[in-house]
This record gives sequence, C-alpha cells and structure tokens, in this order.
Amino acid sequence: MRIATIHGRVALIDGAGSGAVDVEMASGGRFGSEPAGVYERWTEFAAWAGSAPLPLPEALEPESLGSPSPNLRQVFAIGLNYSAHAAESGFARSDTSPPVFTKYPSCITGPYTDIELPSGGHTDWEVELVVVIGPAARHVAAADAWRYVAGLSAGQDVSERRLQMAATPPQFSLGKSYPGFGPVGPWLVTPDEFDDPNDLELGCSINGEQLQVGHTRELIFGVPDLIEQLSRVTPLLPGDLIFTGTPQGVGIGRNPPRWLAPGDVLTSYIEGIGEMRHRFVASGLGGRGANSDPEEER
Repeated sequence: MRIATIHGRVALIDGAGSGAVDVEMASGGRFGSEPAGVYERWTEFAAWAGSAPLPLPEALEPESLGSPSPNLRQVFAIGLNYSAHAAESGFARSDTSPPVFTKYPSCITGPYTDIELPSGGHTDWEVELVVVIGPAARHVAAADAWRYVAGLSAGQDVSERRLQMAATPPQFSLGKSYPGFGPVGPWLVTPDEFDDPNDLELGCSINGEQLQVGHTRELIFGVPDLIEQLSRVTPLLPGDLIFTGTPQGVGIGRNPPRWLAPGDVLTSYIEGIGEMRHRFVASGLGGRGANSDPEEER
C-alpha cells in the first residue's frame, strides 16, 4: 500500500504510481482528509484500505504531492549511521548508541519543490530512508518494531554546514531546519510491499551526476534498533518521522568540499519507493512555491 498527501488530502496511490484515490471520499467519510487522522487510527485504517472496494484512481500530478506526514509532532534524525559516512565526516562510529538530533517540523516539505539556499552558506545533501510511525510506540523491543511502522519514504536531510559547525561543540538541529530542508516523499510505502525492508538501495544525483549510493543493510543501527532505542526514552507518536542516516558521498566529505548552488536540481531515490526532485534557488528569490516541479523549467 502507498499513501500520499495530495493538495493536503490523504490519498491511496496505485501500484504504478500514476493514479490516486481520495481516502475521505472512498471511505464515505469514515476517515477524514487529514493525513494525521489516518496515522492516529493506523490499525483501523490499514485494515480498511486492505479490504475495501475502491473506485478507479484518478490521474496523479506529481507536483501536487506533499510530505506523506505533513502535520507531525516529532522528527528524529540519526547522525553517522553508516560507517563510511562517519569516516568521511571525520568522526568515529558508535556501536552502542546513535547520535540523535531533530529537524524542526516546519522544515518538512514535499517531493517536488524549490528550496531556497541561505545566503553565504555551505548547503549539503544527505539522502536518507525515512520511517513513518503508525501506532504509538513506547518501550518497544527491536523484535516487535516493524509492527509500529506505518511505512517507509525517501528523505533528504539538507544541511547548512556553516551554521551546523558555528558552535563548539557543533549543533545540528538549527542548521538542518531552514524552510524546505526536510523533503520527504514521494509517498509512504508499507513494509509488506518490500521483499526485505531492511535492505534497500538509496542514492542521489545533482544535475544528473551520481553523488551518493548505498544500501540500508549497511546501517549501523537499523530500523528496529532505532525504534527500540528511541522508544525507550520517549514515546514515538503516530505520524512521527525518523530520518535514519545517510551513506557516504556528501559534499562536506569531498576534497575540496562541494556545496549546492542556485539552479542545481537534486534527485533522490530509494528502491521500491520512488524518487524526489528539488531545485535550489538563490536566497531572496522565493522560488515558485511548495508544489512546483523543477523539471518544468529545465
């Protein structure tokens, strides 16, 4: 099952990724239009969506897509969760506890948007697998963790490195939370749709040049471990996001470092989920809004 947000309304996406069914209309009002309401009633919703007769899907316009969980309460982000990325960043890997920070919810955006670059900054890319929480999770054992996952999506942990490194020690959250710095999409895919949800290829390119490629089997702390460790400390709430970390190939790890520039188009993908595409614009230009397709002007 694939779930998306289309013009702010929750929808089911067909297997080809080209058609959508409005959930509120298809359910006769049993479920509302808000994505947050679906996650609050995830078990009931999943049972309905898996058995209900649905109308024929309507054509899907990719630029209409938003984040599959746009109105959420918590965003967890995991740092240095691939060994090679930790090495390129100059940090030792941790095998006992993952570094955790947040991206403020106001930075979350959809899969086809313009993103404004901060003036004078060093803005970097980080493709990541994103977990969307279904039922609330508290003190969950790793062996049971997938029961609390509504689905998986693709994400970019866009990062302003100058601000991130301005303090001593470095602070992560603020530099990763400019408007648009948390793209998620193109939709959520439920775990049962994958042959192995623990082993997915992910990567990204800039203007067609491949810069990152990895596999989630290389995560130091996989999805079940992250849910166990996070839920031991704080409740994971319906619709919450977990950015699970990025593989090697980011800009700060290159010699010389490479940063995103105005006009760059960043394409991100995850096997079995799909791809996102974002165009970066200069500070103050404002772009063409949150629901624009960067390919239209290329």
